[in-house]
Amino acid sequence: MNSVSRRWFLTATAATTLSVTVAGCGSSGSSTSSPTGNVDFWTLQDPTNSVQKAAVGTFNSAGKGKVSMTVIATDGYKDKLRTAMGSAKMPGVFFSWGGGSLNDYVTAGKLVTLDTALESHFLPSALAAGKVGGKLVGIPCRGTQPVFLFYNKKLFADAGVEPPTTYAELQNLVKVFKGKGVTPFALAGNASSSWTELMWVEYLVDRLAGPELFDKIQGGDWSQWKDPAILKTAQMIKELVDSGAFGKKFGSVNYGAGGTSTLLNKGKAAMVLMGSWEYATQLAEAPDFAKNGLGYVAFPSVEGGKGDAANVVGNPTNYLSVTTSAAKQTATDFLKTTYSDSYVQGLVEKGEVPVTSNAAQYLTKAADPAYAQFQYDLVQKAPSFTQSWDQALGLTLGTPLLTEIQKLFNGQSSPEQFVSAVLAIKK
Repeated sequence: MNSVSRRWFLTATAATTLSVTVAGCGSSGSSTSSPTGNVDFWTLQDPTNSVQKAAVGTFNSAGKGKVSMTVIATDGYKDKLRTAMGSAKMPGVFFSWGGGSLNDYVTAGKLVTLDTALESHFLPSALAAGKVGGKLVGIPCRGTQPVFLFYNKKLFADAGVEPPTTYAELQNLVKVFKGKGVTPFALAGNASSSWTELMWVEYLVDRLAGPELFDKIQGGDWSQWKDPAILKTAQMIKELVDSGAFGKKFGSVNYGAGGTSTLLNKGKAAMVLMGSWEYATQLAEAPDFAKNGLGYVAFPSVEGGKGDAANVVGNPTNYLSVTTSAAKQTATDFLKTTYSDSYVQGLVEKGEVPVTSNAAQYLTKAADPAYAQFQYDLVQKAPSFTQSWDQALGLTLGTPLLTEIQKLFNGQSSPEQFVSAVLAIKK
């Protein structure tokens, strides 16, 4: 179970597109301070702060330097960090969402390249968003939030069908549940929930073309939107919409309790594509359904596609990075606390599923061990874990992309018009 919603993950992602106004001090991989000493550690206010505080206390008692933890409210975090990173008062270690949120800081020469030996302590698929240009600049510090299919077990049992393992099976289930008067997939399609539609696009592109296509786009080659897999994905979305996969009124459906989650637990919808936080949403609204009636499986393969069916999309985790202002040795030593047994166990007790290589042994102590193990296995076995595109691209590119995706789902754009419109976002 993960108690932190995607909304929480996204609140500060605006930092991904904010330019860092700096005076050009320092460069990635070099430190301008003493190797040991005091380190300011900035982190976000959240339920795991007590775990971080305990780690700081343990580290400081060892006498390898002193770490001072500053907890910053979510709403102000991005602005404070941006301002600090453009001044002489930037923190020595800071929390981030990885991906695009680190690019500007690397470009500005503000981050230290971390020792690759750290990588062995984390699941490989969760490390990608902590790298910029192939260099490790952030290591995981929180749990993971992959996206997968949730389904209503009773509806499936009553219909005598199984969850889909292939796209053809998914299409057949659309027919089965439509025939029974059940919406096949709950989908939040109102104006503020287009990120739920993005999940469908992310997975179909991954299954058709593999993660390399979006990697190129994220890397700056916007022309990759011309790839045939993008148009094919848009055509598949149109076919799903036209076939009634999401019902006729999904454009007015909200995300979560009272919306998609309620449709699922009330038996009005058979499935929903959502992040791992859906379990916590269901647990709060319909605890018996969450414990006994909620099923979950990986997104199916697409026949003929290049992408590995074990690939995952979503929020890999959050990251800690070291700046050039830090006492480098103290800061990098402190990073090692993020995979200590006590830290990992503390995250599990908070409902997190850590992405450390030693986490599996503690998942039996999770609130729902089977659900925690499912998520861990999903990420551990994933050849690739693609970060949610809107986070990876940042607001400047991600926001208009979400707008175009919603137009596609709403039938306001044809698949061809969708491709042209997205290409036009970045001239």
